[in-house]
Amino acid sequence: MSYFADNNRYETMKYNRCGNSGLKLPIISLGFWHNFGMHNDYETMKQLCFTAFDNGITHFDLANNYGPEYGRAERNFGQIYREELRPYRDELIISTKAGFDMWKGPYGDGGSRKYLLASLDQSLMRMGLDYVDIFYHHRMDPQTPLEETMGALDQAVRSGKALYAGISNYDGPTMEKAAAILQELHCPFILNQNRYSILDRTIETNGLKQTAYKAGKGIIAFSPLAQGLLSDKYLEGIPKDSRIARDGRYLHTDALSEQTLAKIRDLNALASRRGQTLAQMALSWVLKDEQITSVLIGASRPQQILENLRIQGHCCFTEEERKEIDRITT
Repeated sequence: MSYFADNNRYETMKYNRCGNSGLKLPIISLGFWHNFGMHNDYETMKQLCFTAFDNGITHFDLANNYGPEYGRAERNFGQIYREELRPYRDELIISTKAGFDMWKGPYGDGGSRKYLLASLDQSLMRMGLDYVDIFYHHRMDPQTPLEETMGALDQAVRSGKALYAGISNYDGPTMEKAAAILQELHCPFILNQNRYSILDRTIETNGLKQTAYKAGKGIIAFSPLAQGLLSDKYLEGIPKDSRIARDGRYLHTDALSEQTLAKIRDLNALASRRGQTLAQMALSWVLKDEQITSVLIGASRPQQILENLRIQGHCCFTEEERKEIDRITT
């Protein structure tokens, strides 16, 4: 099936508002962090996009430095957009970010106005877009005044190059200050993107989750499977074709300790009793309450997307299940 199919893609997908804004996101969004770089097969990338869109996943999430190499994910998406998806631009939510290292020299990372606005122009050029729907600052930058960084996001929106502003990897107190600045500027800040999973609950302890909900801002969670740990891939150890074995930049062998492996196996047993795979339960857990707008998935095969879509209608947990998950992971 390709996106040319005349299907009912919107009838089975649930869409949540980003906090108090008017924008809705599908509960599952497609992330381009991995699997859209220079070593990935172009036809597979296209099929990932088609499968997602055919099934109501309207949100594609990128960043300036996604690759490898930096910028490659945006260029690959740009080619897919130019060749296949351009007629559907008004049905798509495209987001990108800037904040981490992107190019050499003093102006290629951080939160300066210089870097953020230049990066957005470059991203639009790589993707062949007139605007992105959401433009994020990708990380907190204590060396740049928060007023300057938020002012750059406001300028991106006012220029028409972004429709909404977002922030990523912020903690609660900094997010609260950022929201106040953007509110004073009348800038539509709607969304926080942060790491969140059964095994990583930092946003519950650093104030982000509670503060965002109180302020009426959405949250989209990345790494909900803890870089693949919350799947059946590592139940018997480290496979040769796994991310740990192939690419140790983001997930290291020491992440799979005997203690962690025991937790994963116990969680897998609970998922089986729920009639889900471990990955499906992990995604469902992130979406279990209304504080989370959407969850970002990565995929190397279209079938993985289809498997993840089966969580719809199965994101509720009994009190006993919640307590068991807490007991296993703490």
